[in-house]
Amino acid sequence: MSGHSKFANIKHRKEKTDSARGKVFTRLGREIAVAVKQGGADPASNSKLRDVVSKAKSQNMPNDTIDRSIKKAAGDLNAVNYESVTYEGYGPNGIAIIVEALTDNRNRAAANIRSAFTKGGGNMGAAGCVSFMFDEKGVIIIDAEEVSDEDELMLTALDAGASDFAAQEDSYEIITEPDAFSGVRDALEKAKMPMASAEVTRLAQTYTALNDPEDIKKMRKLLDLLDDEDDVQNIYHNWENEE
Repeated sequence: MSGHSKFANIKHRKEKTDSARGKVFTRLGREIAVAVKQGGADPASNSKLRDVVSKAKSQNMPNDTIDRSIKKAAGDLNAVNYESVTYEGYGPNGIAIIVEALTDNRNRAAANIRSAFTKGGGNMGAAGCVSFMFDEKGVIIIDAEEVSDEDELMLTALDAGASDFAAQEDSYEIITEPDAFSGVRDALEKAKMPMASAEVTRLAQTYTALNDPEDIKKMRKLLDLLDDEDDVQNIYHNWENEE
């Protein structure tokens, strides 16, 4: 993949969330619960759960915490009633933003997320207003310091079905189509390749810079407000110069 590297941003997110690890684990536990409800408690036969478990491990969620989350969801299926909802909107200077939520109260989630957009100087739009500006892809990031043989890594990824491989300054980025993600991730796990991040995500087709300090301030506030919402699972945007 040429162009924009996500690794610096992912590292920033990791550093930021280390101080709020409990919140990150709560969100991952919610994803685990939904995956268990949809396909059962055995990761071997539930690819969605396998993907979430891999994502949880890349976020340093302890194995016993993952196991407890799976067992809790499996033993209390009737209580797991989260609905997946996606919201779209704009930040300062037309920055495109997509918010994915898992909620047990759609009205509450919509009201709170709309309020976050407003307070952050943006506005929530209609479904589809910005999603066409993003592509859904599997993205696997591997820290370059963890790799002894770049060629071996590249061949393992491409042979398993990856669509793109790129060496960045401090990382390797492996891109897959969503339906090939699990196979590529499994191949890298079997090859003992440690992954800094592994998830199906949304990649912006183009990125927009903010040059006005006031716009940058508003954008950071908007992202923080969205991140503070309990129902919010993922936030995607095309702001180029986030630091």
